[in-house]
Amino acid sequence: MSEVPCAGEPGARGALRPIELATGAVLGGATVGLVTIGSIVPFAAALQLVAAVPMGLIAHRHRLRTLVTASIAATLVTFVAAGVAPAIGLVASATVGGIIGTVKRRRGGVVAVLGLSTLTGLVWASFAIGSLLAMSAARELLFDNMRNASRGIQDLAGRQSQLAPLGRAAADLTDSALRWWWVWVAGSVALGMIATGVFSWFVLGSVLDRLVWLPGRDRLDAARDDRPIAPLPATLRGAGFRYPGAAQDALRDIDLTVEVGEFIAVVGHNGSGKSTLTRLLAGLPPTSGTVERPGSAGLGHLGGTALVLQRPESQTLGVLVADDVVWGLPTERADEVDVDALLGEVGLGGMGAKETATLSGGQQQRLAVAAALARRPALLIADEATSMLDPDGRRELVDLLADLPKRHSMAVVLVTHHEADADAADRVVHLAAGRSVEHLPAWPHPVRDTRRRPMGETILELHDVRHTYNRGTPWEAPALHGVDLSVRRGEALLVVGGNGSGKSTLAWIMAGLIEPSSGRCELGGKPVAKQIGRVELAFQHSRLQLQKQTVGAEIADWGGRATGSGAVGRALDAVGLDRALAARSIEELSGGQAKRVVLAAIVASHPHVVVLDEPLAGLDPEGRADIVELLARLRDSGLTLIVISHDVADMTAVCDRTVHLRSGRMLAAESVHESTSVANSFVPHNNSQPLRSPRDAAWRLEHGGR
Repeated sequence: MSEVPCAGEPGARGALRPIELATGAVLGGATVGLVTIGSIVPFAAALQLVAAVPMGLIAHRHRLRTLVTASIAATLVTFVAAGVAPAIGLVASATVGGIIGTVKRRRGGVVAVLGLSTLTGLVWASFAIGSLLAMSAARELLFDNMRNASRGIQDLAGRQSQLAPLGRAAADLTDSALRWWWVWVAGSVALGMIATGVFSWFVLGSVLDRLVWLPGRDRLDAARDDRPIAPLPATLRGAGFRYPGAAQDALRDIDLTVEVGEFIAVVGHNGSGKSTLTRLLAGLPPTSGTVERPGSAGLGHLGGTALVLQRPESQTLGVLVADDVVWGLPTERADEVDVDALLGEVGLGGMGAKETATLSGGQQQRLAVAAALARRPALLIADEATSMLDPDGRRELVDLLADLPKRHSMAVVLVTHHEADADAADRVVHLAAGRSVEHLPAWPHPVRDTRRRPMGETILELHDVRHTYNRGTPWEAPALHGVDLSVRRGEALLVVGGNGSGKSTLAWIMAGLIEPSSGRCELGGKPVAKQIGRVELAFQHSRLQLQKQTVGAEIADWGGRATGSGAVGRALDAVGLDRALAARSIEELSGGQAKRVVLAAIVASHPHVVVLDEPLAGLDPEGRADIVELLARLRDSGLTLIVISHDVADMTAVCDRTVHLRSGRMLAAESVHESTSVANSFVPHNNSQPLRSPRDAAWRLEHGGR
C-alpha cells in the first residue's frame, strides 16, 4: 500500500489545519447523513454500517484530534436531528472507524487492532456500568421489566410439560444475569467491541485500502510560522519547488519581488508552474532557493494573503451574498466590515440580500474578491480567476483587480494563461516549463476544418422550451424563455452567450438530466428525459465526471460491463490518447487529458448526441487547439456535437452553425461560413430561429457555468 500523506505524522502539532478542518467537516457531515437516514428511513438501517467508512478515512489520513473534533461535532448534530439512539450509533461508528483508520495509518496489523479494541471495549464497558450505577432508578425499572418478561415466558412454557424446564431455565438465567449484571454488561460490551474491531479490520480495512488513491494533500499546507503577519514585500531568490515523489522541479530559479501597490500578471501555459508560484507567494516554503518576507504570509488571516481561485463556487459558503462576505471572520471583525460598501466596490452594490446560488459566474468571482477584501489583505492572489468567464466578464474582473492597489495598501498578483489579461499589469512574469522566460511560445489558432461528410435529418428538436427553477416558490428563478432549436444528425452546433444567459440549463435539458417546465425537448421524436444516455453531457469541470481510480476503469464504466480492454483502447485512440494511459490514475491527469478522457468515455458509451459545456475552459492555447482538432475528428466520424462555449473564435473552426442565447432567449442562428457544396451544406439562414428581443435575467442559474 502506498503511503498516505497526512497531517497526523510526527511534527504536525498545534491547532487543526485547514485541510483537517475541511476533511473533518465533509466526512463528518457524510457520517451524520448516513446515521440519520439509517435510523429514520425504514429498510435503510444498513447505511449505519457504512457510517464507519468516512470516520475511518479521517483517522487514516489525519491526527487523532481531527477525528475527535469531527466526532463531537457530528454527534451533536445527529442528536439534534435524530435523537439519542442515532447519536450513540454515530459515536460507535466513529470508534470503530477510528481504530481501523489509526492502525492503518500507523501501518499496524490485527494484533494492534486487538489491543486497541480491547482497550476501547474496557472503556465502553466502564462507561456502561457507570451509567447504570448513576441511573439507579432507571436501572431497577429496566431490570424489573426483564424479570417480568422472563416470568411471563416461564408461565407460557409451563402450560406445556415438555417446555416447562426451558421456561424455568430462562427465568433462572435472567435472575443470575441481573444478580451479576455488571459482569454480563462489561463482558458483552468488551467482547462485542473486540469482535467488531477484528471483523472491521478485514472489511473496513479493505475499503480504506481501496480508497488510498483518493487525494488527501493540501498543497498550500506549510509549517507553522509564528512571526507577525507581514507578507510584503516578498522576494524570491532562485526559488524552486519539487513536489514529493516528482522526478523534476515544477518551478526553478525564480527571481521576483512583489511590493505594495503593484499589480503583477503571471502568464503561462498549463503546466508552466504558475500555480506552484502562487503557492510559494502564499506561504509554501520552496525546496530550493529562498522566499524572504518581513513576517508570515498569513494565508486567510486579517492583513495577510488572500486567494481567489478558478472556480468561485468552491469558495462560496454563505447562503446570502452579505453572509458570504464575512463568512469565517471573527464576530468582532465581521461587525466592523461595511458589507454594502465592499459590495459596491466590486460592482455588486445592493445585492447583499440575494442568494449566492442565483449569481452568475462573473458575479461569483466579484463576490470572492469582496470576501477577500473583508480580510484587508496585503497580498491578493487571483489564480486563473478569469479562465471560466466570458470575454466581457474577464475584462471587467481584470479592471477590478488592477484598480485595487490604487485604492488599498496592497499588491495584486493575477495568474492567467490569457496574454490579454496582462495588458493592465504593472509588470508581467512569463513562465514556461517552470522557468521565467521573456516571451511565451506562440500557438496558432485552429484553422477552419473542412467537413468531410454531409449532415443528415433532424435528430434533436426543442420547441418552446421554458424552464424555471424553484417554480411556485418565493425563490422562483426563470432561466429559459421559449427556446426553439433543431439540430441535424452529424452537425456541430455552437451555442454562445454570456454568463447567466441560460446556456448550462439548456445543456442539462438537451441531455435529459432535467425536464423543462414547459415545452418539448425530443430526440428522434421522443422526450430526451426518457432516453438518458442517448445524449451525453461533458461537464465544464471534467474532473467532476471522473469517479474511478484509473482511466481504463472510467472508460469501461461508461461503456458498460461488456466493455473490454479492446474497446477501451479504441476509445483512447478516438481521442488521440496513448493506450498506455489506461493504467494511469485519474489524479495524475492534466486538465486537457481529463477532458479527453471524458470524451473517450463518452465515445465508449455510443451516444447519439454529445453536449459539451465549455470544453476549452481553463486550457492554454495548445490545449485549446488540441481539443478543437479532436472535436473535428469526432464530428467527421458522424457524431452530433452541441458545443456551449465563450470561445467563439476557436470553436467556429469546427462548428457549422452558431446560435445565441441572452437572458434565456434564443436571439438568432447563423452559419459559420458559406457552404461550397451540397455535401458541406448546413441549415440555411432562412431556417434560423426567429430573432427575439433581449431581456436582462433577474435570476441566475444554480449550476456551474450558467
